[in-house]
Amino acid sequence: MSTDLSPITPDPELDLVIERTVPVPVELVWRAWTEPELLKQWFCPKPWQVTECEIELRPGGRFFTVMKGPEEGQEFPNEGCFLEVHHQRRLVFTDSLAPGYRPKSESFMTAFVDMTPTEDGGTRYVAVARHGSPETVKQHEEMGFFDGWNTTIDQMVALMQQQ
Repeated sequence: MSTDLSPITPDPELDLVIERTVPVPVELVWRAWTEPELLKQWFCPKPWQVTECEIELRPGGRFFTVMKGPEEGQEFPNEGCFLEVHHQRRLVFTDSLAPGYRPKSESFMTAFVDMTPTEDGGTRYVAVARHGSPETVKQHEEMGFFDGWNTTIDQMVALMQQQ
């Protein structure tokens, strides 16, 4: 896996971005993202939960979750694939493609998650959600992107501080 990563240049019309420094080492952030049993504990804002998770950690590998809400019938499977896997540096995944790069008929986003160690032992965490249209960006924002993703980051930090 390469250590030289191409920079992510967000498009303000099509991308949503969260940049934070978290008090958890890169190694633990990586584990939270790549170990299914850990990811299930933090990946969606409570009271929602991830009931199933499959991670095939390689380009073209499956990234699958089922998110379940607190009310009857709120169950949403999400299948996609990894595009890039750079150990403890970057994950890129999309719902536009199924495992093995099989095209899907619908697409919502491609996500980049960058992790960079900080001098104090924490992690500079950058998440970018790329969309295909301004309408999809608006939809994602209205779904609560910033509150939801920041809440899940907080949940991840709390979980990994216990590891």
